[in-house]
Amino acid sequence: MEVATMSQALQLHAQILKLGPQNDVASRNLSNLFTFAALSPSGDLNYARLLLSSNTLPFNSYFYNTIIRAYSRSPDPTHHSHALSLFISMLHGPPTHLIPQPDNFTFPSVIKCCALLRLAHQGKQIHGLIAKMGFDSDRYIMNALIHMYSEFGDLGVAREVFDRMPDRDVVSWTTMIDGLVNADRPIEAMGLFESMLEGGVEVNDATVVSVLRACADVGALSAGRRVHGIVKEKGIGCKGSNVSTALIDMYAKSGCVESARKVFNGVAEKDVFVWTAMIYGLASHGLCEEAIDFFFKMEASGVKPDERTLTVVLLACRNAGLIRECYMFLNDVRKRYGIKPTIQHYGCMVDLLAREGRLKEAEDVISTMPVKPDAVLWRTLIWACKVHGDINRAERLVKHLQLQDESADDSGSYILASNVYASVGKWCNKAEVRELMNKKGLIKPPGSSRIEVDGVVHEFVMGDYNHPEAEKIYEKLDEMVDKIRKEGYDPKVSEVLLEINDDEKANQLLHHSEKVALAYGLIKTSEGSKIRIVKNLRSCEDCHEFMKLVSKSFHRDIIVRDRIHFHHFKNGDCSCKDRW
Repeated sequence: MEVATMSQALQLHAQILKLGPQNDVASRNLSNLFTFAALSPSGDLNYARLLLSSNTLPFNSYFYNTIIRAYSRSPDPTHHSHALSLFISMLHGPPTHLIPQPDNFTFPSVIKCCALLRLAHQGKQIHGLIAKMGFDSDRYIMNALIHMYSEFGDLGVAREVFDRMPDRDVVSWTTMIDGLVNADRPIEAMGLFESMLEGGVEVNDATVVSVLRACADVGALSAGRRVHGIVKEKGIGCKGSNVSTALIDMYAKSGCVESARKVFNGVAEKDVFVWTAMIYGLASHGLCEEAIDFFFKMEASGVKPDERTLTVVLLACRNAGLIRECYMFLNDVRKRYGIKPTIQHYGCMVDLLAREGRLKEAEDVISTMPVKPDAVLWRTLIWACKVHGDINRAERLVKHLQLQDESADDSGSYILASNVYASVGKWCNKAEVRELMNKKGLIKPPGSSRIEVDGVVHEFVMGDYNHPEAEKIYEKLDEMVDKIRKEGYDPKVSEVLLEINDDEKANQLLHHSEKVALAYGLIKTSEGSKIRIVKNLRSCEDCHEFMKLVSKSFHRDIIVRDRIHFHHFKNGDCSCKDRW
């Protein structure tokens, strides 16, 4: 008998009890009932667990595996713990109790629960047990292990498992690529994707989405276009929006918003994810009024915004300096759309007010908002205080921030405090902060910039002499400085917060990673072509002015994506209108 609701399931169970456990029909129906209760969206997992505990089910690992799989699919962490408890009972159940031993179908779900619960030690123990029981060549188990180790951030072991697999499928490759992307190793992910193609493995939607994320992270436009070609050639992602959303995001983050728009226009059934990706692309490139217009078009089309959509429309308001509109949308989050405002929503409002110099108002928003502010929000305001010269407020907020639990091991908070003290010449205070960082083992993330040339991504750090063409790059840098000095370039040595002379400060500024990447781009790309650079940190004021003047003197369009904003430099101007 087929069941579709728990009401029907209960009726079936009553019939089974009447027939008795020895009846073959009753036994088959009991198995069907259990499977429905455990795995169906209309089922009842607790009821399935009761059936398992009743000892009326046949002695078969299928029933334990099914309930463990059901627990692993649940969003409830307590269910993940229940799955591991059941697994342990399979391993150590008393001899008098008929509990089957785990088999190859048991382990993928158990490994998934370890990953979800972040139980690294237990996960490694289970890996050892898998090898001991001879399941270390099972593809499904190995795929689950790759995912688990990736979730733990142990990419070395994940890659070792992957490399040792005798039989990899598309899931194996995709899981490893996705793990590398999530670990901020996009260039490795792109290389692995190339190996996958060379091996003749057919890619699927999930593979494409992962590698497009990698391309977006580094701004690898050529590589992203190649993936787009594969998508069109093989018809990947025709039935869903995930690939289209990833393509829009890749093009936008690679500085090619018009290509993002073409993909968007070609999507027949636009869902909230497609709309949100396009709105974000427009907002991040400074096309803020158009982004807001797209938001209203989305609503008019009958698509309801979600939490992320409202974040990006607030981002558009922030980038455009639209304070009144930002307040309006923030008010609408709860009242009109019934969504609980998040720290990201308030963060856009605070950032906008802080950028505009309305520092007290920004602080009032942080102090009165119903969400607990995090270190990032306080740092946003402190940075604005430094920029606008309100050092007293900055110092007070630095001291407040240092008392917050979440900033205790956060290098960003200490670095900002150090910069605030240095900006007013309090070198002893700065030294104390740096010493405290050293004691805590906190390290400032190095600034780096990436540029794609002829399909290859090159990464530079400050004062990078490791590149094989370093000598040519620095010769080009000197040429650039000589040329833009005629346009009025004067290094903003106040940006260097070190106790060194102005000449040394100017030299440090010249060697910032985005300038090194720009020099390489000018050497390697043809005249008239756009130069695209991706930076992992916020651009400094000197680099921003440098890019403007180079765009004018060398007649090049330069697109820089920093941690906060896209900057389109053309003929001495920037799309951000010097607001970043």
